[in-house]
Amino acid sequence: MKVLLKLASYLFHPLWMPLAGSLFYFLFTPRFFPQEIIKAKLLAIAIITIFIPIVFYFLLKNLGKAGTIFLENVQERKWPLFFFILLSLMVLNQVLNIYNYPGLFYYFVGILISSVLGYIFTIFNIKISLHMVGMAGLLMFVIAFCTYFHLYFIYTISFLIIATGLTASSRLYYKAHNKQELFLGFLTGLVPQAMVFSLWFTEYRMSDLFSG
Repeated sequence: MKVLLKLASYLFHPLWMPLAGSLFYFLFTPRFFPQEIIKAKLLAIAIITIFIPIVFYFLLKNLGKAGTIFLENVQERKWPLFFFILLSLMVLNQVLNIYNYPGLFYYFVGILISSVLGYIFTIFNIKISLHMVGMAGLLMFVIAFCTYFHLYFIYTISFLIIATGLTASSRLYYKAHNKQELFLGFLTGLVPQAMVFSLWFTEYRMSDLFSG
């Protein structure tokens, strides 16, 4: 069980969540995209949201500004979160657009809002679970995606719920967070995605109304 909980902390690290949501979108969206476009977009998202933040982390670590990859100290999170906000803006401005990739675009808008909220919490020295931010955001995105396209991925959603619970248990077991920090992180990831989904759904209803 200890191995499983430890593994959950790494497998469901928040850095993986933007790419996981992007991969889910391109795999299951009813819209057609050429394979070359999909590979290019996924590679760009992986570089911007995973590889660049890891390089930035090692830079901070060498400068003595960060400890572990989990950024256990609140003050260690300020620069990484601020940097990730800029990277999220880069994805929205350079990689995606609202016309060709509306669902994925709104997913990253939600990620941007969650990142901004996480940064604001660090200013007030409030520690939240970034693992929960990532898992809750991905979970809400998948639910919104299935609702929007009328898909029934019950097993996928069930897996994400179990994974979220396992990740929360892992953070509690290793005393990385308390229950309040986990709950606050969960809301920080879930609520922005719910908000942007309402915009996505409203836009769909409006376009359907005008096309009708």
